[in-house]
Amino acid sequence: MQRSYWPTTEWQAVDPAILNIDAEKLAELDPIIKSTYSNINGMVVVRNGYIAHESYYHGYGPEDRHHIASVTKSILSALIGIAIDAGLIKNVDQKVLDFFPDYAPDSIDTQKREITIRHLLTMTAPYPFEDWHEPLDEMCMQSDWITYTLDMLGQKGKIGAFKYSTAGAHLLSAILTRSTGKSAREFANERLFTPIGMESIPDYEMKSFAFEDLFGKDVRGWVKDPNNNSTGGWGLTLTPRDMARFGLLYLNRGCWDNHQIIPEAWINESTIMNPNQYGYLWWLREEDGVFSYAAMGDGGNVICCIPEKNLVVAIASNFMLNPRDRWTLIKEHIIGAVI
Repeated sequence: MQRSYWPTTEWQAVDPAILNIDAEKLAELDPIIKSTYSNINGMVVVRNGYIAHESYYHGYGPEDRHHIASVTKSILSALIGIAIDAGLIKNVDQKVLDFFPDYAPDSIDTQKREITIRHLLTMTAPYPFEDWHEPLDEMCMQSDWITYTLDMLGQKGKIGAFKYSTAGAHLLSAILTRSTGKSAREFANERLFTPIGMESIPDYEMKSFAFEDLFGKDVRGWVKDPNNNSTGGWGLTLTPRDMARFGLLYLNRGCWDNHQIIPEAWINESTIMNPNQYGYLWWLREEDGVFSYAAMGDGGNVICCIPEKNLVVAIASNFMLNPRDRWTLIKEHIIGAVI
């Protein structure tokens, strides 16, 4: 899409009516969020590249960063695509163990040798834990997160079955660092964040590993493990406006102000519908004829892209167990407001 304005330095907000959005319908968002989605701290709705709606709660504002939890995974997916395009990683079918020549797997552990970057991106690598019961706190207490995860990788189950793993995303961060010589944070600042006007992100070293340290509001910058790998599956803090910038970049097929930041082919691959409804670290959805893809994190942190409506919805939230599904809010009160 040709456009003369890009929100690299400043976002422009316009009257929703100009963007063919029903302003009265959008006005319903505020009381609904306050009454039913009380852990939302900030929301930015972008249509055609302009802010149509922006609201903040609990004393937060546009400059405040939030821990976006597993939304971090979708950022990491973009970085892997950029690294492949730059020739720093060969392709998604490269074997994971290629990047860890110093790791010696058990000789009978043949399945581990077959696992590729693609399996980590699509959450189709096997692990010994039960579905959705990954012992993340256990990994965080190790002195070497990578060896711990490589030991787990390939255990139980078969390659190809969907099993969501944050540790697997952390392996991707280590692969990125071994391929580029830079942490995911450094590589992101240089190749992704700065070019589209997102804030530069500092390092953050966790001092302990209690629940608040992992998911609390005191997390800053981008968390790193004891060996200086940026956390691959969580631990990044962004403002809602920067979340929206990232979503807009994807909506525009990786192009920003005539510069191809992420390869268009990578975005197509990352968001193609499949039986797992999960692409390259993006959740996929088709409902009522409307296709969307979303970066989703615990507590209800979301970057939702709806290409056919030219919409991006970025929501930053406080962590809470079992938050209300953001999709209902997006579908009924945002997509439903588009004329």
